[in-house]
Amino acid sequence: MLLSLVLHTYSMRYVLPAAVMMGTAPTYVLAWGAWRLLSAVLPTRFYREVDDRLYTIYQSMVLFFFENYTGVQVIIYGDLPKNKENVIYLANHQCTVDWIIADMLAIRQNALGHVRYVLKDGLKWLPLYGWYFSQHGGVYVKRSAKFNEKEMREKLRAQMKAETPMYLVIFPEGTRYNPEIPKVIADSQSFAEKEGLAILKHVLTPRVKATHVAIDTMKDYLDAVYDVTVAYEGTVDHKGQRKLAPSMTEFLCKECPRVHIFIDRIELKDIPEEQIYMRRWLHERFEIKDKLLIEFYDAKDSKRRNKFPGKSIHSRLSLKKTLPSLLFLGGLTASMLLTESGRKLYVKTWIYGTLIGCLWVSIKP
Repeated sequence: MLLSLVLHTYSMRYVLPAAVMMGTAPTYVLAWGAWRLLSAVLPTRFYREVDDRLYTIYQSMVLFFFENYTGVQVIIYGDLPKNKENVIYLANHQCTVDWIIADMLAIRQNALGHVRYVLKDGLKWLPLYGWYFSQHGGVYVKRSAKFNEKEMREKLRAQMKAETPMYLVIFPEGTRYNPEIPKVIADSQSFAEKEGLAILKHVLTPRVKATHVAIDTMKDYLDAVYDVTVAYEGTVDHKGQRKLAPSMTEFLCKECPRVHIFIDRIELKDIPEEQIYMRRWLHERFEIKDKLLIEFYDAKDSKRRNKFPGKSIHSRLSLKKTLPSLLFLGGLTASMLLTESGRKLYVKTWIYGTLIGCLWVSIKP
């Protein structure tokens, strides 16, 4: 009985956040949809400004749970500018929480609404979210030979034409680094060896296509590239072997005490333009990431483990940044669910919003 109660309490750690984040999605989509219709005759730039504000509200609510609710310590190393910039954010990829890390940095620059993602194509079928991410400036891409360069360039040019602020998040590895799937790691290392590139231990060999298209298309629009390396503390077993990084569920269950984020701001002039040279440059950046992670996980001196080199700050996110959004969206959703007509609208939004979204993304990139 006691054990059952303990397990139930543990599960509630993520049930509540998940219920609120998913539960407010129809409310958010309705608010966004209403604005979309109202702004049909307005300049695109005006629509984007309000869309960014709406996005900030929803993602601020999400960050309430991932930072304030979990109490995770966010340790930042390197150079994170205080001001908003148009940037491409390049990072290592190991779990679903990586998407939230980009938001954690953006909100500290008051640029949360500017976050757009380069996502794998299959995610466009997510109910409500898949369609909306595309509308918010996200770019869906297919891997390898199916990658459509023209489509990506057109999407980015449309954003620039509308003067859309860009905090474009790309994970060049293309898939997650998962120590429980050694074949993926081995294949990545074999490819690097075949191509005469350095073999990487804690990251996968990066793919250059999406990064090159993004930088090449927006080179006159960007202020910088942020090269970000992320490590989740507690992801090494008793034998010193790396474990799987925390899932969103595990993170919300407070199983990650600290997140370490190393930021290197790179000027565009320091990045080669031609793809063949950019490929080498990108691999060298991932060599740097690998060395940072080797130090973090494998340093012989135990005092140097579980941290990156250099100065760091423990960055706490104020409740003022997140709690108002939680109360606002939570209150709107609760008000809708209190009436029969509101509940019907809520359910229809899930059903028809998902169907319309799937139809839309199947027609338009």
